[in-house]
Amino acid sequence: MSIVDDSEANVRRRVAELAGIREKVRRGPGARATEAQLAKGKLTVRERIGLLLDEGSFTEIEGLRRHRATGFGLEDKRPYTDGVVTGWGTVYGRTVFVYAHDFRIFGGALGEAHASKIHKVMDLAEAAGAPLVGLCDGAGARIQEGITALAGYGGIFRRNVRNSGVIPQISVVLGPCAGGAAYSPALTDFVFMVRGTAQMFITGPDVVQAVTGEEITHEALGGADAHAGVSGVASGAYADEESCLDDVRYLLSLLPSNNRELPPHEPSSDPVDRRTERLLDLVPADPSRAYDMRRVLEEVVDDGEFFEIQPAWATNVICALTRLDGHVVGVVANQPASLAGVLDIDAAQKASRFVQTCDAFSIPLVTLVDVPGFLPGVAQEHGGIIRHGAKLLYAYCDATVPRVQLILRKAYGGAYIVMDSRSIGADVSLAWPTNEIAVMGAEGAANVIFRREIAAAEDPGAVRAQKVKEYRNELMHPYYAAERGLVDDVIDPAETRSRLIGALAMLRSKDAPVPSRKHGNPPQ
Repeated sequence: MSIVDDSEANVRRRVAELAGIREKVRRGPGARATEAQLAKGKLTVRERIGLLLDEGSFTEIEGLRRHRATGFGLEDKRPYTDGVVTGWGTVYGRTVFVYAHDFRIFGGALGEAHASKIHKVMDLAEAAGAPLVGLCDGAGARIQEGITALAGYGGIFRRNVRNSGVIPQISVVLGPCAGGAAYSPALTDFVFMVRGTAQMFITGPDVVQAVTGEEITHEALGGADAHAGVSGVASGAYADEESCLDDVRYLLSLLPSNNRELPPHEPSSDPVDRRTERLLDLVPADPSRAYDMRRVLEEVVDDGEFFEIQPAWATNVICALTRLDGHVVGVVANQPASLAGVLDIDAAQKASRFVQTCDAFSIPLVTLVDVPGFLPGVAQEHGGIIRHGAKLLYAYCDATVPRVQLILRKAYGGAYIVMDSRSIGADVSLAWPTNEIAVMGAEGAANVIFRREIAAAEDPGAVRAQKVKEYRNELMHPYYAAERGLVDDVIDPAETRSRLIGALAMLRSKDAPVPSRKHGNPPQ
């Protein structure tokens, strides 16, 4: 009897011991480190996970993991978790995997055990076919562990690439992310950053100044606004962690769990046949007048809601995820309110990446066209507008998802072709009666074709105006493309929503077999 009693008591002691250890893991390194974290305007690692995942859904793995490194005092400092919290939970009821650096422990620096935990959660996400979110707040490789830390990064990068286009991968930069650590976010599908606390760069301000003599702050070099509006690395910049993580949740609600599933459908109370009469006043018939394409989107999509990707970078093109009749679609649209909606290097890069992402995750594409052409200039040509424009062309031609094009007004030259024209594989092409599809604008075309006649005229201005009118009437009237089968129908703008939904419904079972190949070789 005493043996049984001792055994029961021993189990109870062990359970109590486990509870104590778990509480120690949950609290982290101590009040002092937590106060320092909060003083920087940053949340703790578990507060962040709590905001990302549904309440009470998080299951932690390897919370008791500790490093086994020695030297430089590491053997005397072996905290639980080793500076990264890993596990899974749910977002709106769907499984999502997460790893989150704990800056309070070794500054979130990556060592062998730390990396192994991330590798494991990445492998679990791949096996389960569920999205992976990384909450980044770390000081790079753990210098005291040397090459094993660098090898840990290599394992992360390899898994990022292996899972590219397989499961959605999202990086949320909430603190420092420097050196090799910056490459993992760059390999993921979306990158979010918080102003004032997040910085991401390969070499910091001190190295930049030593090598180039340039003086710059951490924020100006690699802060949220620098990457959201200048480099194009970040998908969005936020004022605080709460709003950032709320948008990450929203984005996850628009994405499938993996590339074998369709995006989640949500029943919509917005009528399919709702007429969009306001578009008649929103979009000027004069192709030279600007307007905000976002207002067009608001009129057409379900409840006027959409999630814009990289809204502060390459603002002459809009890339957004939204819903039509409850089904997720990706929208690529020229923005006449910025640079008249021309395509340039940055716009082509932004749109091509978005098209590839949508295609990878079975998200149909709607392309709204109002484009005067590619941006001319020496800087654009020498910067590689040819190869960058070809990226967008390649992305559309390679996409097998349903693709619907809508031409609102002007669609000139190569830019018309690149913006998912019928000739490169759009399944359905629609146009408003204000459309102008041509090699170039009527004024430019008349100047080229009738150059000598205009120059020799007694009244060059009158002859030019006559030739412009003649060219427009012959080759640029709104039914020219429809007569030749390059536009399927010219529609009343008030029918835009219902016609787009109808076309996408017809294409929902689209099957587009591709040639057998290892992979394509897209332009760089």
